[in-house]
Amino acid sequence: MSDNFLSLHQECCRANQQLPKLGIVDITFGNVSVGDTVAGVMAIKPSGVGYADITSQDICVVDMNAKPDDSFNLDLKKAKLFGSLRPSSDTPTHLRLFQAFPHIRSVVHTHSRNATAFAQAGRSIPCMGTTHADYFYGEVPVTRRMTPEEISRHYEWETGNLIVETFRDRDPEQMNAVLLNGHAPFVWSSSSEKALETACALEVIAEMTWKNMGINPASETLSKAQLEKHYFRKHGEGAYYGQKD
Repeated sequence: MSDNFLSLHQECCRANQQLPKLGIVDITFGNVSVGDTVAGVMAIKPSGVGYADITSQDICVVDMNAKPDDSFNLDLKKAKLFGSLRPSSDTPTHLRLFQAFPHIRSVVHTHSRNATAFAQAGRSIPCMGTTHADYFYGEVPVTRRMTPEEISRHYEWETGNLIVETFRDRDPEQMNAVLLNGHAPFVWSSSSEKALETACALEVIAEMTWKNMGINPASETLSKAQLEKHYFRKHGEGAYYGQKD
């Protein structure tokens, strides 16, 4: 294994091991992928393996440019470049996101309880306060429901297509999270550390919003002025939150 692949394996392994420690997965409901756009590869958790049992040697590396053929088949055995185990069943969704959003380097999929509750209810998460605005530029969107044809054609790849469709008129850098209707959340970022932080933030604001709605169902969303103040003081050229690199 080359040093570059070894580094990718280790980062992906560490990130997946963090999921239960951060309290954003149950059982094996979640996975992290890490991409190397220069090498054109993506590392991802093996399917169904417990987080505590994963080693860097278990991590699967696949061709980042793999796509379904004309019959909507995506042969992950052919796409896999390294690893003896079967890659996560969500691998095609991760691949689709890397191909559509070239700025990202890591994707995190969880079934964190509160964010998943919003997804299952088919509800977006409105921006009710500044905690939300610190991480997400506005409402966290929910996708439409998948059609029977999409489900039967190539479920995981079409899941990725559905996310891409949802972001047709959205900036995936300013909104780096989505709720899959009837399913669960996906988030992405420029590193596995930031993607994990985003997944945690999404679960926190989902819980806050849930409670907010219970306390006062008539609550108004955060004003545009306050949303932009909080978001852009942490993100973008004019950001001044935190320490300089």
